[in-house]
Amino acid sequence: MQLRYNFRLYPHPGQRIALAQAFGCARVVFNDALTVRRLAFENGLPFVSDGDLSKLVITAAKNTPERVWLGEVSAVVLQQALADCATAYRNFFASVTGRRKGPKISPPRYRSRRDNRQAIRFTRNARFAVTAGGELRLPKIGDVPVRWSRPLPAEPSSVTVIKDAAGRYFASFVVGTDPGVIEDLDLSGPLNTEIGIDLGLTHFVVLSDGTKVSSPRFFRRAQKRLRKAQRDLSRKAKGSKNRAKAVRKVARQHARTADARREFHHQLSTQIIRDNQAVYVEDLAINGLARTRLAKSVHDAGWSAFVDMLEYKAARYGRYFGKIGRFEPTSQVCSTCGVKDGPKPLNIREWACPACGTVLDRDVNASNNILAAGRADRLNACGGPVRPGVIPAQPVEPGSHRDDRARQPARSVVGIPGL
Repeated sequence: MQLRYNFRLYPHPGQRIALAQAFGCARVVFNDALTVRRLAFENGLPFVSDGDLSKLVITAAKNTPERVWLGEVSAVVLQQALADCATAYRNFFASVTGRRKGPKISPPRYRSRRDNRQAIRFTRNARFAVTAGGELRLPKIGDVPVRWSRPLPAEPSSVTVIKDAAGRYFASFVVGTDPGVIEDLDLSGPLNTEIGIDLGLTHFVVLSDGTKVSSPRFFRRAQKRLRKAQRDLSRKAKGSKNRAKAVRKVARQHARTADARREFHHQLSTQIIRDNQAVYVEDLAINGLARTRLAKSVHDAGWSAFVDMLEYKAARYGRYFGKIGRFEPTSQVCSTCGVKDGPKPLNIREWACPACGTVLDRDVNASNNILAAGRADRLNACGGPVRPGVIPAQPVEPGSHRDDRARQPARSVVGIPGL
C-alpha cells in the first residue's frame, strides 16, 4: 500500500525564487512535449516515443539559446514533467478506448503560469534527503525548513513540492508499506460490531445505532467572509499588486474552509473505523445531486472525500468496507418487519409502519436498511446462499381453470405416465 504524507514547507526568499524557476522549467518542458506530439498528430506522423521526446525537448533544448536556462534546475524535475505528459496521454487513450472507467477524459492541455497549483516532483534519483536538523534537502534548491507533524514511517520513494493558490508550500511524500503497520490505532474495541451509515445534509451521518452527527456546513459559515473578500477583489484594477493581494486573500479563505472540512472528515472517519469491524454505506449518485438546487449543500458536505477516507482506512487497518446499490429502497422499507410502503416526500421525517405499527425515524431506518443490505451482500460474497430457497409449486397452474385442466389427457415424459 502506498500512502501520502503532507507537510508544510517554509522556504526562504531565495529558495522561493529557485522553486519558482523549477516550476517554470517543468511547465515549459511539459508544454513543449505537448506541442511536439500535437504537431505530429496533425501532420499524420507516428506517435513520438518518450525517449525521442526527452532527447528533443530536454537534451537538445539545453543547447539552444532559447532553452539554455533548463540546465539551471534538476534534470529529474524535467524528466518527471515528461512522465506527467505521458501519463496524461495514456489516461486519455484509455478513456477513449473504454479501458478506463468513469467519465470521459479530454486530451492534455497546456499548463499556465497562472494555474492555481504549481508542482514539481523529485524521485530517488534526485537524491533528496531529510537532514539531521529536520530540513528537506532538494537539489539546486537547498535545505528547506519543514514543519513535521509526525515522523515518516519508512523511506519515501518520491517527494512532490506543491504551491497552492494561497501561496503555501507543501511537501508530499510517497511511502510504501504494508497495511496495518503505519501507525498505532487503538483497535482494542469489540471486533463483531457492524455499522450502517446514511449520509445527509441536516445530519452529516446517521449511524444504525441511532447516533446522529450534525453537518458543520463549513462553506455556509464562511460565506459571509468569502463574499466580502470577493467583493474587494472585484474592485481592484486588473494587473495591479493590490489585485494580487486580494486574490491571495480569497484563496486563503477557501483553503481555510477546505482544511476545516478535511480535518472533520479525518476525525470522524477514523473514529468510525476504530469502533467498528465492518462499515456499510450507500453508493450515492453525487454527480447527479450536484446538479440540483441542493448543489451548494452537497458540495459543502463533501460526501465523496469522506467515503474515500472510510474505504482506504478500512483497508489500512483490516476492517471491512462495503457499498450497497444506489437503487436500494432504504427509505421505503420498514427496518423492523420489512414491509415496503412506497416513497415519501422529504418533509416526512417520521412515520408509523402500516404493518407492524413501529414509529420509524427516516434516517435511522435508512441506516438500518443499509446495514441489513450490506450484511446480505457480505454473506453472499463469503459463500452464503445467493438465490432464495425453493418455493413450493402452486396447486393450480396459472392461467388455466381447474375444470379445463382436469379434461386434458395426462402427458408422459420418458415413458412415465402422468409426467
